[in-house]
Amino acid sequence: MIYPQLIAHINRHVKLTPDEEILLCDSLQLLKFRKKEIILEPGKHCKGEYFVLSGLLRQYYVNAKLNEQIVQFALENWWMADHDSLVNNVPATTYIQTIEASEVLLLPAKDKDRLLAEIPALETYFRIMMQRAFVASQRRIGFIFNQTDEERYRYFISLFPGFVQRIPQYMLASYLGFTPQFLSRIRAKG
Repeated sequence: MIYPQLIAHINRHVKLTPDEEILLCDSLQLLKFRKKEIILEPGKHCKGEYFVLSGLLRQYYVNAKLNEQIVQFALENWWMADHDSLVNNVPATTYIQTIEASEVLLLPAKDKDRLLAEIPALETYFRIMMQRAFVASQRRIGFIFNQTDEERYRYFISLFPGFVQRIPQYMLASYLGFTPQFLSRIRAKG
């Protein structure tokens, strides 16, 4: 089965041949999850990388005070994984959970190296995806250190106005690094 949404995403960055598209898609697993379903939890090994076809995922830690700290969201056409687990072959330290009912493609870790060897353009594609994710992480850290909470909120909603409507307020507050009560005050100000 060919997954046109994924192929279109990949082809925006690199070009795959029809045979390469088939080889890649034959290695993927289509998974369907209900709303609020746990895909990964700490102590389990991450099975691979997840590409979101529809729905919305979040990746989070539970800190020492038993508060959830969201580190990443993934909506349509985004990838998500516990990369520490994958790269270092250690148990995951994060949760991955659906926020909405979701359909995702799993690229199993056991197949990725083989695919990268057989489809060199995929090596370039995943390098680009990791570079973009790294830049986003650096920017987020910079915003946390250099912007006030309100500036950070206003900037985030200007970048992702539709996305903000899809997530519960407490999750947005967790991701941006402040309390839901503070977020309520900011929103009340307009």
